[in-house]
Amino acid sequence: MQYIFKRYEKKYLIDYARYTEFLRRISDKAVEDKYGESDVCNIYFDTPDFRVIRASIAKPVYKEKLRLRCYGVPDNKSPAFLELKKKYKGVVYKRRILSAYNEGYEYLTGFNDKIEPSQIKSEIEYFRKINQNLAPSMNIFYKRRAFYGKDDKNLRFTFDTDLLYRNCDLNLKNGIYGDRIIPEGLYIMEIKTAGAIPLWVCEILTDMQIYPTSFSKYGMAYLKTIGKTK
Repeated sequence: MQYIFKRYEKKYLIDYARYTEFLRRISDKAVEDKYGESDVCNIYFDTPDFRVIRASIAKPVYKEKLRLRCYGVPDNKSPAFLELKKKYKGVVYKRRILSAYNEGYEYLTGFNDKIEPSQIKSEIEYFRKINQNLAPSMNIFYKRRAFYGKDDKNLRFTFDTDLLYRNCDLNLKNGIYGDRIIPEGLYIMEIKTAGAIPLWVCEILTDMQIYPTSFSKYGMAYLKTIGKTK
């Protein structure tokens, strides 16, 4: 099964007090996602010299990342998403294939290919061709709460906390553990829309003095990893 998303995303780094106050202010216009709080588990794929994330950190007009994502610690048959995330001039395009975890992992690591042919698979294949020797490079974990607009389901708010990373033992079946990416008690808030952020949301952000920031979870984890090797 394939999924395609196109949207604008803005990120904000906030503390617990702003997190709770922002939730209070949107409570009459947003509904929590049916899954509530979830553990998001990712494997990012990169070249041995980290070419993909180094290019992304340089802030080009166009960039891509490839990852395998699960919600919760998976077993072999758990649902997983092979995801190619593209960003061009501020617009995010996500191209997803749903598979069993072991099938997605074995395909992306080159052991087996049980993924059915599709347009998205062809795009992943091209990404792998131009980035030779792709392999698991980083695990990123976090807890997420998600909300969507009552009157506009294309308006989404996500709040990620307890961000962890590791660059060894790169199989999601081995559990959630690692080093912190940001200090405990901070949240990455993302506002995702099909177009402009609604005026009522802008007014809340302005009143609370919450400002957008550039933040890449994988990018921060990579910089922390490189720092530890120096």
